[in-house]
Amino acid sequence: MTRSIEIVVVHPELLGTYGDGGNAEVLSHRARLAGVDAVVHPVAHTEPLPSGADVYCIGGGEDVAQIACVQALRGRGADTLAAAMARGAQVLAICAGLQILGDVFPGSRGEPVEGLSLLPVTTHRGVERLIGEIAMRSPLTGTMLTGFENHRGITELRDGLQPLGSMTLGNGNGIGAVDGVVTDSVIGTYMHGPALARNPELADVILRRLGIDTTAVHDDAAVAFAAERRAVASSMAAQQQRRGRRGPSARQW
Repeated sequence: MTRSIEIVVVHPELLGTYGDGGNAEVLSHRARLAGVDAVVHPVAHTEPLPSGADVYCIGGGEDVAQIACVQALRGRGADTLAAAMARGAQVLAICAGLQILGDVFPGSRGEPVEGLSLLPVTTHRGVERLIGEIAMRSPLTGTMLTGFENHRGITELRDGLQPLGSMTLGNGNGIGAVDGVVTDSVIGTYMHGPALARNPELADVILRRLGIDTTAVHDDAAVAFAAERRAVASSMAAQQQRRGRRGPSARQW
């Protein structure tokens, strides 16, 4: 292995609900299968973000932890992420991580909290919590993507920003029957799982954006796990249709 990439896990002691830190491990594993070494670098909120990393993973978390994270990132941390995005580094933002990158998100009492304004995204507090399995069709991978959501955010995309996928099950952004966001440097989603463990094709998109050829990557266990979760999601969506309920607006348990 002559090349190495650095994968930063941003504030794992604050953000990492439902095993979101595992996304970095999936990226590392698949990079090595592609013949590229990978170093996973957890960075605490008391430490500065490395400026030269290839991938920054920002996970989900509870309201207080989310606010602590954004406060720690204001100023130098936000500038580091902005510069990284401009030079082609990749940011994977899950749930609270997605909200943090936007202009505003709700605090623990629903009050508006300023985000980092790295994306034209606004999140406000919804009426009820959105919990359960989610699935979508994504043009980014050409496959179904699945995950688990647990949030109360209604996330609106502005300025022509594109979502990650169109919902077939669950709620995602909570508006427009879509989930997440995609730019040249950011993939954001409400999928926990971890998202990349359940959707290895999405991990490969990130690696290919870094110039890593993933065509020779074979992982039977990853393929089998993704297929099993997609079969479950398809069955749940079919059951909803038979009951006459639309997936994107139904509460999933």
